[in-house]
Formats: sequence, C-alpha cells, structure tokens
Amino acid sequence: MQTRAANQGTLLIVGCGYVGTRLARRLMGEGPLLALVRRHAAAETLLGQGIPAVAMDVAREAAAVSLSLPSDLRAVVYLVPPGGPGAEDLRLVAFLEATAEAAPRAFVYISTTGVYGDTGGAAVDEASPTVPREDRSRQRLDAEQQVACWCEARGARAVVLRVPAIYGPHRLPLERLQRGEPVLREADSGPGNRIHVDDLVEACVAALERPAAGAFNLTDGAPESMAAFSRRVAALAGLPPPRQVSWAEAQTQLSPGLLAFLRESRLVTSRRREELGWSPTYANPEDGIRASLTEMGWMSEP
Repeated sequence: MQTRAANQGTLLIVGCGYVGTRLARRLMGEGPLLALVRRHAAAETLLGQGIPAVAMDVAREAAAVSLSLPSDLRAVVYLVPPGGPGAEDLRLVAFLEATAEAAPRAFVYISTTGVYGDTGGAAVDEASPTVPREDRSRQRLDAEQQVACWCEARGARAVVLRVPAIYGPHRLPLERLQRGEPVLREADSGPGNRIHVDDLVEACVAALERPAAGAFNLTDGAPESMAAFSRRVAALAGLPPPRQVSWAEAQTQLSPGLLAFLRESRLVTSRRREELGWSPTYANPEDGIRASLTEMGWMSEP
C-alpha cells in the first residue's frame, strides 16, 4: 500500500502513449503527475482526457525540459523507445542530461526481454546472460545501464521491467486476421511470451510503491506461439483462423519486422517477481483477449 510520504511530489511519465496513458489513468487521484510527450497533438489528447501533459522534444529542447520539470519530482517512469542505429539510446542520453539536477526517489525503466537474445527456446530469468542481437535490444541494454548509473549518483532506486510482447485493447492482430495474413506454423515457432497491458500497468505501480530495485522479467506465465495466440483471438472475435506457413514460405509472406521478431526464441521466466508483490491478473491469455475485446466493444458470438 502506498504511504502518504511515498505519494508526495510529482510523478513524471515520459513517453505517455499506449501504456503510459493507461498508467496515468490508473494513478489519477493518487497524487500529482505529469506526462512528457514529444508531439503537441499527443499532449492535447492527454489534456482532453484530464491528464496533465507537456509537449517537448528532449533532444532539441534540453534546457526547456530542465526548466519544465516539477521542482518536487518524486519518481520517473520512462517509456520512450530507442531510435536510430547503433548500440546507444541517444534519446535517453538527452533526457538524462536534461534532468541532471533532478533527484527522484525512483526511476522505472521499461525495457525488453530482447536483451537476452536468442536462446533457441531455452528458458531465461533475471540471472541469465544478456546477449542482445538486434540494435533495438542493444540500445535497451545500454539504457538499463545508463539508468542504473544515473540513479546510483543520486541515491535513487532504479527498477528495470523487462517486457515481452504487449497485448490488450486495440493491440490484437484483428486487422491481420481480417486481411487473411498468414502466421508462422507452430512446428517452426518458438515459445511466445506476452503480457496484458493492464498487468504491465500494475507492475509499474508496484515498482513505484515497493522498495524493489534491479531488473524484473514480466510475463503472463502462459507462453504460446504466435499461431496459437492468433487462433485464440480469431475464435473469440468470430474470425477465420489464420493460415499457417513454413519458415521458408514466411520469408516472402511476412513483414521484415515480424520476421526479425520471430528469429529470436526464448522462454521468459522470473525468479524475482515476488519482490514486486505482483502477479498477472490475466495469467490465462483467453481471459486477457476476452477482456480486451469487451473493452473494444467487439465480441464473438456466444
């Protein structure tokens, strides 16, 4: 339970998009918060929902960011994805430089389970080696290390949440199913790891409230291939099941981004989850899909 002392000061949500907006809604009324976004249109949308927001390009307006930060900053949740080539997250570099004078009590960084690289389907936990293969995952690992150093210099808690594929309302493969796009067949697939967006939000809240630090893997604990997950979505949404293709066929029928995602296979587990006092509400993917479709107003025939 969050104490009054822990709730004093402003929470800064950096990159208030799909996850951040739901986090802001979850925490509205539990203390002051501010969303920092890059585009003015995004800020206007958030303001229209009653979420305090400011638009600023941190890389170009570092001095303005420093002046705009709340003087009573208590915690940061950083949700901005890295961008560009290379192994360094330059967006985060700019943000940390712009906030050099800040002293929050906690910094929660949303990373990826991609930092573990490809294990050929073998299990990984928080103690496993981090050997990312893709630039985006290398940048995430670099960002984790930057946040740890920044927090150590300020005596702040650094919490890294390593997250797999996120699904939820408006994040289901409904359009792909409607278009009849194929999926990689199960015989060629590794275990798929996922988390419902609202479970991720609750993990963020737990990371803010509890005295935990370090890296934590987050999943629903129900790994299944993309083909199996897509079949579940199709069945509940009343759509035809997707056609399955071999890996060789997938090279010409799936997008480059999806192929890059499918090239890596690992089974994500956690040995530290209990330290957060968190467990997924949607441990059964069918429950998470059904809740997502209900929120969207799209349900299959009973």
